[in-house]
Amino acid sequence: MNTGVKITAFAAALAATFGTAYGVGKGVGPVDEPKKAEHGEHAAATPAPSASAGGHAGHEEAPAQAAAAELPGGLQVSEGGYTLDLETPAPPAGRSTLKFSIKDSAGKKVTAFTTEHGKELHFIVASRDLTVFRHLHPEKAPDGTWTVAADLPAAGGYKAFADFKPAAKGAKGLTLGVDLGVPGAYAPKPLPAAAPTATVDGYQVRLGGTLDPGKAGELRLTVTKGGRPVTDLEPYLGAYGHLVALRQGDLAYLHVHPNEGGPGPDVSFTATAPSGGTYRLFLDFQHEGKVRTAAFTVKAGAPGTAPGTAPAPAETAEHDAGGHAHG
Repeated sequence: MNTGVKITAFAAALAATFGTAYGVGKGVGPVDEPKKAEHGEHAAATPAPSASAGGHAGHEEAPAQAAAAELPGGLQVSEGGYTLDLETPAPPAGRSTLKFSIKDSAGKKVTAFTTEHGKELHFIVASRDLTVFRHLHPEKAPDGTWTVAADLPAAGGYKAFADFKPAAKGAKGLTLGVDLGVPGAYAPKPLPAAAPTATVDGYQVRLGGTLDPGKAGELRLTVTKGGRPVTDLEPYLGAYGHLVALRQGDLAYLHVHPNEGGPGPDVSFTATAPSGGTYRLFLDFQHEGKVRTAAFTVKAGAPGTAPGTAPAPAETAEHDAGGHAHG
């Protein structure tokens, strides 16, 4: 991906992300009007129009289909004729192998995908309490089966997300989600409180900007180390930063890439939240050959409140490819 191209989230979901009068430190200024779909092909998810009193009450299929199409990403296991089929729904705690495939409407495994941001498919696993985040890079077999090693540290509920675009003519980008459960005694952890700065591996990341439900705003993340700005960030998945956000409660998936900018210290994103509420943001950035993840807790739609960040424990965020792991 050309990092000079501004890419935005969907308005109210998958190609959308984020919040109301919500600024960390100094708020940033207004940004350009964002494009309507992220990844260029993801369908925009906007609030469904309310039915008028004079509407055709008997015609219920169209509104139902429209509502389904406007759901944020990751809330459906099937969409647009494609299904995320997880073959390993109950992996053990610790290191294990996950297997899955994308199936078409005929039940056949899809083998052809369009490469976006350096990958044919992006795969995320997060715990239901949003304290564990895994950005994984699976490998595809000729028959369409994807395999990836994952370290899920504790028992509990998790959700896996597959973000992809089939190579079929007219296909749009999709984000499908499926539940998985790690057997064993489970005690959910509280979501880390909002704080102005996240620290990971000696790096400090500060979040500024606005996060408004239904309204585009800019999120600006500034990376420093030892009090000095990091100005030589390295491209990761075709960009200087990669941002995923999950809404607390249903884990609606929001995914954006940077606006125009150079290799640090600032990486900015245009984002629109689908609703008010609490979100957990995960920023991936690469420096000195290693990918790190800074985790942020943000409350969208809270007037007069600034988006905040909270340091994630070392074990909560991991990248599997090329040894990119927090340890």
